[in-house]
Amino acid sequence: MGIEMLTVVLLLCILVFFALGAQVGLALGGIAMAVGYMTWGDGIFNVIPSTLEATYFSFILLAIPLYIYMGQLLTKSGIGDAMFNFSQMLIGRVRGSLAISVIGVCSMIGAMVGIIGAGIMTSGSIALKPMLERGYNKRLALGVIMAGGGLGILIPPSIPMIMFAASTQNSVGRMFLGAMLPALLTVLLMVLYVVISCMLNPGRAPLDKDIAEQPELKGKEKLRIARDGLFSMVLIVAVLGSIITGIATPTESGAIGVVGAIFLAIIFKRFKADMFLHAGFQTATLVSVAMWIIFGASVFSNFHLLMGVQNMVAGFTEGLDLPPIMIILMFQLIMLLLGFIIDEFIIVLMCAPIFTPIAVSLGYDPIWFGVLMIINILIAVQTPPYGFALFYLKGIAPPDIGMSEIYKSVTPFILLNLTVLILCMVFPEIVTWLPNTVMGES
Repeated sequence: MGIEMLTVVLLLCILVFFALGAQVGLALGGIAMAVGYMTWGDGIFNVIPSTLEATYFSFILLAIPLYIYMGQLLTKSGIGDAMFNFSQMLIGRVRGSLAISVIGVCSMIGAMVGIIGAGIMTSGSIALKPMLERGYNKRLALGVIMAGGGLGILIPPSIPMIMFAASTQNSVGRMFLGAMLPALLTVLLMVLYVVISCMLNPGRAPLDKDIAEQPELKGKEKLRIARDGLFSMVLIVAVLGSIITGIATPTESGAIGVVGAIFLAIIFKRFKADMFLHAGFQTATLVSVAMWIIFGASVFSNFHLLMGVQNMVAGFTEGLDLPPIMIILMFQLIMLLLGFIIDEFIIVLMCAPIFTPIAVSLGYDPIWFGVLMIINILIAVQTPPYGFALFYLKGIAPPDIGMSEIYKSVTPFILLNLTVLILCMVFPEIVTWLPNTVMGES
């Protein structure tokens, strides 16, 4: 069986198994082994121990459970609420201030959790009810939660970025630095959209009576809110800074984050035994699911690579005789389509080892291509009608909100993300300037 036909068979099997509701990691690994056995024989099973060792004993990937645990501790202890209150206090009582706070704080919460689905669910559980209670337009409320919670994979520390770096042998620190300016640009565009849309249509974000009737915060209360918010922000900066400055590896910085989250919960008097246990159990659940997905997707990817898919893609792109940037655009389109049916983990693990070497051979920076991949995935999983993350948003929405309203709520923010993607493609310095300035030319 040629590699072209093998690729078609593999993709068709994936679509069938996903349609039947099969577990993602087991389906990918099982498909690879079954097709591999029929085409290659018993030798295919040697892929399993080598993939197992590379996956579960990777020092970089050990950071994943630590970052997830840090995020769970911060959100379960209520420190996420502290960040929300601090942001709201800084912005003040202006039209749309709550939506602006949601974008900023949900972005940080999404970054703490590091996974799109968990980021949206966590952000929504904190922010959706207050927004609806204060009379915010439903579409605006849902849209900013999707935008903020999903943006966590673009704001370091990001688990998909760690996975990209591990699968392509690139620097995690450079990936984190490369994503910072695109992430800042995205947040800025979202805030501008909220401000301008609320000015043009004040009904989207009315000045809430409850806010107007609230007594002014006392000085002591303001200090407490500022303390809680600032310390939680400092923890995230410390985790990221320890990697960028070379003080700690990504795994060690994850451990710093966990210890720091526990310390903050204690000094803020929010540490409880049941909270600690619940965060641990939730982390174990998320990690076990994530690691099965990583293992299954890695087996699938390694089998496909061994069968020569990289040479096939390289030959195909050369045969098209297109300018290099058109090849990059073609890769973006493929990942966009994949985002309709699978989540960010699998897209990174399937596409990064295949597409990145080709992008590098065309003369492009691997960090630039990696950041483009993350932005593209962010767009893909939120794009109607079948974007993966849309169903997470539906899960936290009130029962009376249908999918059509969710589609309309996320569309403006998807267009903003697409704008950032195009800008980063046209002006690569948006991605490459910061890592080259801080860490030198690669």
